[in-house]
Amino acid sequence: MELSALAFYVVAGITLVAALGVVVARSVVYSALLLILAMVMTGLIYLLLLADFLALIQILVYGGTVSILLLFALMLTPPETRPRLTHGAWGWGAVAAIVLFSMVIVGVLSDTWMPAGAVRHVTIAELGLALFQTWAVPFEIASVVLLVALLGALTIARSATAAGGVRAGGNELAGSAGTQAE
Repeated sequence: MELSALAFYVVAGITLVAALGVVVARSVVYSALLLILAMVMTGLIYLLLLADFLALIQILVYGGTVSILLLFALMLTPPETRPRLTHGAWGWGAVAAIVLFSMVIVGVLSDTWMPAGAVRHVTIAELGLALFQTWAVPFEIASVVLLVALLGALTIARSATAAGGVRAGGNELAGSAGTQAE
């Protein structure tokens, strides 16, 4: 077995174990840390497959920015309001996982794959030109859709807060009820 294949299998195994740990862990903080590990290992898989740009984006954006933002949000949340994960629907999750895995296996085995030499290496400069010349309009449409989704989530969150809504932990918001008598 070649060294590159061995490295791929080791990194893929660590990725699968970390991804399984994200689902199985009972602590949200441990799940977030395992998610960071899974995202960084996915970036290493891209690097082993010679997709340098995808590896860079995966590690910087997902492994770094998104995961650290998630950790900051968890650390700023009071521990008593953090949910404790119970995993009550193991049976349905296992059935769904087996069905999805079998669909992926059927798709992989029934497809005809290109030979390894048929794929040409695309440089980051070529990718940038294609993204901002050929695909500029769809790129901008996607950014506007994401901006509208962000504004919609902000509007919903503010209206729930103003109406005396309930936090994620089930506690009523301050000032809406439950003030202590002196």
